[in-house]
Amino acid sequence: MFFPELWENNFMDSFGERLRALRQEKEIGQVQLAKEINVGKSIISLWEQNKCEPTLSNLAALARFFNVSIDYLAGLED
Repeated sequence: MFFPELWENNFMDSFGERLRALRQEKEIGQVQLAKEINVGKSIISLWEQNKCEPTLSNLAALARFFNVSIDYLAGLED
Protein backbone atom coordinates (compact mmCIF):
# COMPACT_ATOMS: atom_id res chain seq x y z
CA MET A 1 0.00 0.00 0.00
CA PHE A 2 1.29 3.48 -0.91
CA PHE A 3 1.10 6.32 1.61
CA PRO A 4 1.82 9.61 -0.20
CA GLU A 5 2.28 11.57 3.01
CA LEU A 6 5.01 9.17 4.17
CA TRP A 7 6.79 9.38 0.83
CA GLU A 8 6.56 13.18 0.84
CA ASN A 9 7.89 13.43 4.40
CA ASN A 10 10.74 11.05 3.60
CA PHE A 11 11.50 12.98 0.42
CA MET A 12 11.52 16.36 2.09
CA ASP A 13 13.59 15.16 5.06
CA SER A 14 16.39 13.75 2.96
CA PHE A 15 16.38 15.32 -0.51
CA GLY A 16 18.01 18.60 0.49
CA GLU A 17 20.62 16.84 2.59
CA ARG A 18 21.46 14.38 -0.17
CA LEU A 19 21.64 17.10 -2.79
CA ARG A 20 23.97 19.20 -0.64
CA ALA A 21 26.19 16.20 0.10
CA LEU A 22 26.43 15.24 -3.58
CA ARG A 23 27.20 18.81 -4.58
CA GLN A 24 29.89 19.19 -1.94
CA GLU A 25 31.38 15.80 -2.81
CA LYS A 26 31.70 16.96 -6.41
CA GLU A 27 33.09 20.31 -5.18
CA ILE A 28 30.59 22.35 -7.17
CA GLY A 29 28.84 25.51 -6.02
CA GLN A 30 25.12 26.11 -6.12
CA VAL A 31 25.36 28.61 -8.97
CA GLN A 32 27.49 26.27 -11.08
CA LEU A 33 25.09 23.36 -10.47
CA ALA A 34 22.16 25.56 -11.45
CA LYS A 35 23.90 26.37 -14.75
CA GLU A 36 24.72 22.70 -15.36
CA ILE A 37 21.08 21.61 -15.06
CA ASN A 38 19.60 24.81 -16.52
CA VAL A 39 17.64 26.18 -13.55
CA GLY A 40 17.65 29.55 -11.80
CA LYS A 41 20.61 30.16 -9.52
CA SER A 42 18.57 30.41 -6.31
CA ILE A 43 16.60 27.18 -6.82
CA ILE A 44 19.45 24.96 -5.62
CA SER A 45 19.49 26.78 -2.29
CA LEU A 46 15.72 26.41 -1.97
CA TRP A 47 15.96 22.68 -2.69
CA GLU A 48 18.79 22.19 -0.21
CA GLN A 49 16.76 23.98 2.46
CA ASN A 50 13.71 21.86 1.58
CA LYS A 51 11.73 25.02 0.88
CA CYS A 52 10.46 23.72 -2.45
CA GLU A 53 10.47 20.50 -4.45
CA PRO A 54 12.06 19.93 -7.85
CA THR A 55 9.98 18.85 -10.82
CA LEU A 56 10.41 15.36 -12.19
CA SER A 57 12.45 16.71 -15.09
CA ASN A 58 14.75 18.54 -12.66
CA LEU A 59 15.10 15.39 -10.55
CA ALA A 60 16.08 13.51 -13.69
CA ALA A 61 18.63 16.19 -14.59
CA LEU A 62 20.14 16.00 -11.09
CA ALA A 63 20.24 12.20 -11.21
CA ARG A 64 22.04 12.29 -14.58
CA PHE A 65 24.46 14.98 -13.43
CA PHE A 66 25.43 13.16 -10.23
CA ASN A 67 25.09 9.68 -11.75
CA VAL A 68 22.64 8.50 -9.08
CA SER A 69 19.06 7.28 -9.23
CA ILE A 70 16.00 9.42 -8.62
CA ASP A 71 15.14 6.97 -5.84
CA TYR A 72 18.47 7.78 -4.18
CA LEU A 73 17.81 11.53 -4.41
CA ALA A 74 14.34 11.01 -2.96
CA GLY A 75 15.68 8.99 -0.04
CA LEU A 76 13.95 5.82 -1.14
CA GLU A 77 17.22 3.89 -1.40
CA ASP A 78 20.74 4.21 -0.06
